[in-house]
Amino acid sequence: MESLGTVRLKNAVFFAHHGVMQEEQRTGGRYEVDVSMDLRFEEAAQTDDLHKTVDYERVYRLVQDLVMRNRFYLIERLAFLIARRILGAFAVVERVEVTVRKPNPPIGGTSDAVEAVYRATK
Repeated sequence: MESLGTVRLKNAVFFAHHGVMQEEQRTGGRYEVDVSMDLRFEEAAQTDDLHKTVDYERVYRLVQDLVMRNRFYLIERLAFLIARRILGAFAVVERVEVTVRKPNPPIGGTSDAVEAVYRATK
């Protein structure tokens, strides 16, 4: 009987220029990304073969490219695009959950962060 395992990339940190406010777009800020990928990795675990699982270095580069090379108003869009790109790029990934976090958001009050979470299944 096969079951799903999970591979996670936790708190990848980038400096980027996303946000609705002009100041956010101009000066940029810190963005944190978590990616949780469900897949069947029994064969990879048994054979110690990277080609049978998800290469989290490639996942990091994919996330980095989307975060750093684009400017979006919404972190929701960023989470959505990361999830869709991961599902398209890695055949072994069956489900993905992406969290994009913006620490110290400009909300007129005190908050550690705001985040958008997007879940997708093949």
